[in-house]
Amino acid sequence: MSAAPQRDGPRIDQLSSIRADGSRLALHPADVRGRFITRRRVGFAVLIAIYLALPLVEVGGHPAVHLDVAARRFYLFGGTYNAQDFWRVLFLVTSVGFGLLFFTAWLGRVWCGWACPQTVFLEALYRPIERFFDGPRERRLKAAREPWTPARVTRAVLKHGAYAAVSMLISHAALSLFVSAGGLVSMVAAGPVASPVAFTWAMAVTGALYFNFAWFREQLCVVVCPYGRLQSAMQDRDSLIVGYDARRGEPRGRLVKVPAGATAPPRGDCVDCFRCVAVCPTGIDIRNGLQMDCLACAQCVDACDGVMDKLGRPRGLIRYDSLNGLDGQLRRVLRPRLFIYGALLLVAVVGLTLSLARRVPFEANLLRFQGMPYVVEQGTVRNQFELHLVNKNPSDTVLSIRVDSPVPAKVVVPQAQVTLGSLESFRVPLFITVGPGVKTPFTFIVEVSDAASGEVKRMEARFLGPAATGG
Repeated sequence: MSAAPQRDGPRIDQLSSIRADGSRLALHPADVRGRFITRRRVGFAVLIAIYLALPLVEVGGHPAVHLDVAARRFYLFGGTYNAQDFWRVLFLVTSVGFGLLFFTAWLGRVWCGWACPQTVFLEALYRPIERFFDGPRERRLKAAREPWTPARVTRAVLKHGAYAAVSMLISHAALSLFVSAGGLVSMVAAGPVASPVAFTWAMAVTGALYFNFAWFREQLCVVVCPYGRLQSAMQDRDSLIVGYDARRGEPRGRLVKVPAGATAPPRGDCVDCFRCVAVCPTGIDIRNGLQMDCLACAQCVDACDGVMDKLGRPRGLIRYDSLNGLDGQLRRVLRPRLFIYGALLLVAVVGLTLSLARRVPFEANLLRFQGMPYVVEQGTVRNQFELHLVNKNPSDTVLSIRVDSPVPAKVVVPQAQVTLGSLESFRVPLFITVGPGVKTPFTFIVEVSDAASGEVKRMEARFLGPAATGG
């Protein structure tokens, strides 16, 4: 898609981040003030605070998020999960997928402009560093055309050092989600040699973050991310977008003084100041219509509103609206596409909720010993089982075992009470013997109760044997 030129940028028939010879043109978005950028910055601060707090804040004696992949132990907001719970990820993934469809059809690219990590980290951390060392847009554009001086080299070294430091902070915060904050501190104190895999992983992520945010930037959204190219499939003419009201703005033109007695040329509200292009993080001209490069960040909205305020004209020349709304038609919020996506999202969320609500905080599986199904000795029949116990509470617990038989039977449980730590497992053998004259097979009950949660699990098992024992 094409974009209108910046005054220092490419021609109108090429992307704003590409020169005529195909080489990369660095974008320098101008600073902007307004209601949307203020709200976005508050949202960015909240999201970054949550990201940094997840491995630090304890819930139920463990970090809010601790994904111990090596030990196959996962602690999520007070819940404890192991590899056997992985099937629940299906509901989580489908909920996220259908949620993406639903909210994109309804609110457009609200994710990209307001909550995507690429946007959050770039706008909240890296661009402020760039502005601190290199100044506003005009100074950065001027410096880019000047020769390298000792002062410019010093600023560049300090700026990229800050980029590297922030990238390292982000990567170590991500690493702490897998090793816990305390484990991360221990690893750092012990040095890279003690934890070569974690060190290599952290440095690789740091390098990727530095490359992305120090240089690649908007190219990740424009070239790599497929989400923008899927807009046409997920959105319709009633989806919320950031758009330019051409009916009000055209014909555009700069403000000119009209001599006395002369007739002013017809002009719309757009004064062709290019302020909307200057503040755009992907360098597009929103006046060219809906484009896949648009992140719906609303920086052009704030910029245009500022210009309209100075001119004494109504705000909203560039605004959040739908294609139908921009054309003067009624925007439909309730429509078949939203109902379908909403129904699929509801099914996925209900499935996820039920899978979590019905989760028992321990596992108890009764397995028959391999080999002969039963043993007959001097008229008695014996069955042998093994009870596999796993504590899925976030803390220690005591699991008690009780066997309920409908017929007289001798039950041997070597350990009727088992104390287990969080996600610790234990196997308990179980022997049940009946005497002569007892008809087999029959069904008995094994009951396991959890002291920590009060939950009780009852399992039916089949006692096998000949049709009747002798006597």
